[in-house]
Amino acid sequence: MKTMIELTEPQAKSLSVLAEQRDRSLSELVGLAVNEYLRRYPSVPEGDAAFGLWRQRREDGLSYQERLRSEWER
Repeated sequence: MKTMIELTEPQAKSLSVLAEQRDRSLSELVGLAVNEYLRRYPSVPEGDAAFGLWRQRREDGLSYQERLRSEWER
């Protein structure tokens, strides 16, 4: 997929030097940088953000809810 990005002059110069040193294209270096960023900061779909929160608990969610609500009846 083609896309346009805007780099500062120092970024563009440094990237060009690096591309030449590594015998790679600018596009390839940008792709590698994006892959590294996505590896470090994986996106989690909004609906899945809470998935697995109770994994480490011994009590299931329904039991927890019932226990808390039982305090209301006292």
